[in-house]
Amino acid sequence: MPDIAPQHPTLDRAYDAFLFDMDGTLINSIPATLRIWTAWCQKMGLDAESVIPHIHGVRAIDTVKRFAPTCADPEKEAAWLNAAEIADLDGVTALPGVLRFLNSLPPTRWAIVTSASEALALARLDAAGIAVPPVLVTAEQIQHGKPAPDPYLHGARRLGFTAPNCLVWEDAPAGVRSGEAAGSNVVVITATHDHPVNTPHLAVPDYANLAIQSEPGGMLRLRVVAG
Repeated sequence: MPDIAPQHPTLDRAYDAFLFDMDGTLINSIPATLRIWTAWCQKMGLDAESVIPHIHGVRAIDTVKRFAPTCADPEKEAAWLNAAEIADLDGVTALPGVLRFLNSLPPTRWAIVTSASEALALARLDAAGIAVPPVLVTAEQIQHGKPAPDPYLHGARRLGFTAPNCLVWEDAPAGVRSGEAAGSNVVVITATHDHPVNTPHLAVPDYANLAIQSEPGGMLRLRVVAG
């Protein structure tokens, strides 16, 4: 399959591993997320239109503390959100090309790094038909969530690599900043965006036209190819 994408610095090198965000990057969970967060905002007397643009890529507890700073028990509210999202998996699906693309990767060369809880991540991955990789980094494992670099630093370390030698896959600004802060190149997935994305990073709609080229030593090179 011939390469069709304009050359981008991200494509100029090989990587030790790929680190994927989950929601909006591997799966589309936007409808369920909007339903639950809208209900929570109504429960808390908050303007959903002011809150929802800021929830993507961020741990629920961090969003609760940001928008409900006087809340007596933010952990309880985060637990409510988590339970509600686990119970609502309607419409959660894998993005186009995800299953084929992930199946082409060696299991020891990729990880999921999500701001979701472990229980929510497992539920959504199952709903989307995505096998859980050996390395799954979730909200509970990280002291400082995205946009801090900690999640991607931790994911790379668990795979046995350093973040600057890994390629981060993201959709949300907080996650992109996390990958940048970790020293990684970033691919931005735009499938769930409802407006054009202005980014210096390589941006692709989904995985339908992506392929992997294996390099010496097991390293991975990304290619954008004709369908």
